[in-house]
Amino acid sequence: MTSCEIQENFKYEPSGVDGVLDVTAWSFIQANDDFDQLERAITRTGLQNLYQDEERTFIVPNNTAFEAYLQSSGYSSIEDIPLPILRNMLRYHIVKERVIFTDPTIVRDQPLPYETENGQTLFLSRNNNYVGLINQGTARQWEIRTSNLEPTNGVIHAVDFIVYFSAPAIDDSEDPTLVRDTIYPLADSFVAGDSPGELYANTNYGANPLLRPKYSSPALNSAYDRFAYLMFNLDDFEKPGIVVDMRLRLAVSFTTGDGYPLNLYQAANNNWSESTITFNNAPGRVGNRISYLTTSKVDAFNFDITNFYKNESPSGRVSFMLESGAAPAGNKTDDLASKEHATLPPPMIIATLVTNQNVLVVETNEPISVSNGGSVVINTDLLELSGADAADIIYTVEVAPEKGWLIRGADIIGQGGEFMQTDLRSLSLLYIHDGESNGEDTMLLSARDRTGAEIEDIEVKINIQ
Repeated sequence: MTSCEIQENFKYEPSGVDGVLDVTAWSFIQANDDFDQLERAITRTGLQNLYQDEERTFIVPNNTAFEAYLQSSGYSSIEDIPLPILRNMLRYHIVKERVIFTDPTIVRDQPLPYETENGQTLFLSRNNNYVGLINQGTARQWEIRTSNLEPTNGVIHAVDFIVYFSAPAIDDSEDPTLVRDTIYPLADSFVAGDSPGELYANTNYGANPLLRPKYSSPALNSAYDRFAYLMFNLDDFEKPGIVVDMRLRLAVSFTTGDGYPLNLYQAANNNWSESTITFNNAPGRVGNRISYLTTSKVDAFNFDITNFYKNESPSGRVSFMLESGAAPAGNKTDDLASKEHATLPPPMIIATLVTNQNVLVVETNEPISVSNGGSVVINTDLLELSGADAADIIYTVEVAPEKGWLIRGADIIGQGGEFMQTDLRSLSLLYIHDGESNGEDTMLLSARDRTGAEIEDIEVKINIQ
């Protein structure tokens, strides 16, 4: 008879990593080349004491994380990032408690909220393999690369990303003024180009239960490329109302979900049939990209075609072409259900229509107070509209603040940018002062909802103390 030995104090440690350090977090960062960019950021902001004094949990982005952030944000170097934004970013990466994933109170897939040095919440959890997760269950989550390093003043978790506040989803009630209508394709198929030694360009796949777009480099070179085609009759919509949202939904049979784009275009014409279309006779695409999404592990891909419908006012038969973008590592295939699939839902276009118009009202617009060079969370105690569901209220920045920045996540919301009532409810919106100006700052907003209700000239005052 054999028995299983219970390991009472399991500790997740990547191979070759000794979790216990004999130095402070700041000394560890200085001694490791992987964190050169972080060291520069800490030195520039003067936050060294935060990394070497009180016990904290430090989320430490490596050089890869900073390089990706600089590129996506349009900065050339750490020195180009406005100092208050950089300082706020680093403060969000420091949790005011000691959090280590050997702690038995941290249960698998159950995120716990922790306050950070910038005042926002960061959720920490772990998966079944004891890999740490940041902001699990929110709109944006990240996996920790190396967990449970223990400097003399807390815990270090290293990441490949700059992380930011991401709120749990808010469950809003369905707006009774909205109805949905759904149509299904008249025809769908994919086409495949020839590849060395294999001829597919004259083969028809109209009876195939899958739509299988695939990218080869360069695109459209007829070697390994595959494109999907779908034809709908928009006159099949039957319900009355004004379209406020329209989505093309494709059920996913398989995807690697590696984060490459899928691009949707309008096909040049409708002169094709499901039973005869091939790579050699398929219509090309016309105009700019209608919509796109970034692949991930989901049950269905949803393409937002609202602007296409509103701007182009199409009617009758419309054909779409689906093209895969470049994958980060090799050619990737997405298997999407065609209308011939036996078990998965067929492709569909779902239109959301409004039958009555709401009336928006400013319920709260309180002056915002912020310290010089500091930041403040803008929530519904400071700004709130009523008259529609929070998820349907969209604010537009007509005039941006001049003495600071409006921030959501890692993005600056400038003139013409948008945020939602749910961002206010979920504490996702920040104002960061530039640290150089005194007096009062203002921003001018307008707002609308999906029923077409609008409100203008919402002046928000910001007192700098």
